[in-house]
Amino acid sequence: MPLADKHEGTTTKAFAGLRVLDFSTTIAGPHCARMLADMGAEVIKIETDGGETMRTRPPLRKGCSTVFGQLNVGKKSVVLDLKSEEGKEAVRRLAATADILVENFRPGVMHRLRLDYDRLCPVNPKLIYCSISGYGQTGPSAELPAYAPVIHAASGYDMAHLAYQPGRSRPDYCGIYHADVVTGTYGFGAIASALYQRTMTGQGQHIDVSMLESMLTLTVIELQSSQFAVKPPPRPMFGPTETANGYVMITVASEKTFQCLMGVIGRPDWISDPRFSTYAARRENWADMMDGVEAWSRPLTTDACLVALGAAGVPASAYRTVSEALADPQLAHRQALSSVEDEGGSFQVLNLPFRMSGADTTPAKTMAVLGEHTDALRQEIGLAGDAPIPSGKTAATN
Repeated sequence: MPLADKHEGTTTKAFAGLRVLDFSTTIAGPHCARMLADMGAEVIKIETDGGETMRTRPPLRKGCSTVFGQLNVGKKSVVLDLKSEEGKEAVRRLAATADILVENFRPGVMHRLRLDYDRLCPVNPKLIYCSISGYGQTGPSAELPAYAPVIHAASGYDMAHLAYQPGRSRPDYCGIYHADVVTGTYGFGAIASALYQRTMTGQGQHIDVSMLESMLTLTVIELQSSQFAVKPPPRPMFGPTETANGYVMITVASEKTFQCLMGVIGRPDWISDPRFSTYAARRENWADMMDGVEAWSRPLTTDACLVALGAAGVPASAYRTVSEALADPQLAHRQALSSVEDEGGSFQVLNLPFRMSGADTTPAKTMAVLGEHTDALRQEIGLAGDAPIPSGKTAATN
């Protein structure tokens, strides 16, 4: 029985009872806070009266962004003006009731607003205050503006990736923001760690998450190779293998896999061929080996290739679109998607990529309307009144 079925109907949420103040915008911070919400925390998203920038990102239905929904489902929405004294007082009172605060303003913004960790810690010594920024909270690059594509370039990731594109000299365009998702996930892990430490010490702390350093964690081999003058040996170049109607990705990462692949393509003699018989030899002659693999694959359809490779235990996949990937029966088996309702209708969001046998990790079913919870939170913290707290613009830079 899959874990998704084991916790079906379970109401247990690992972070139930925790309160989070989410000041973040765009992707990294909201992704982090969305994970906290899925785990059961009460996440209060603080916005201006116009709403944060991702509310306008397509796809839009009746003015509602499903991208915003993917990043913010399950959160309450409160509108505050962080530049006004009343707005600051509202934050201080909320912080006194909170367990976690997430923000991704440029370093110094929360200090200028007098809402930084040093000022809120006396209000609530148990507060775990997570700051996400491009380069970290201090240092010579700290105040530089940073978005994911800039961090991809600054971290060396783009040039490292280029080194695996034979014949290319220009770095790729950036369309998928790895740095945001990776950094948000590290923020989530750091917060979970701080919560555990708080159970022993009773104290909160300030967490400083750097997008630059988060992105560098993806360059495991390259980071080590860059430290030494010795030229690294050639590496296998895993890439598309042509079929009669498309491409497949084949990964040969062990002796057993290599031997099985040679059997599939009808070249068992290559197992003892000096060009391919050892891993070191295959690295030097990788292109020749893959030319032989393509000589086998080109006359066959993608499906036929995958059937043969799968039967031999060779790791392989077709190159799929996201739509094709989402239609995979494996994701249905895992219950990887949940339906969410907002004012524009229904849409699907991806669940957390892990399951827990003793806790429900699925997201909420509805999206909050901008400012929906402002009045209730004002009343809770003793700022109830007829006039709402006015809102202004405080731009995040990550």
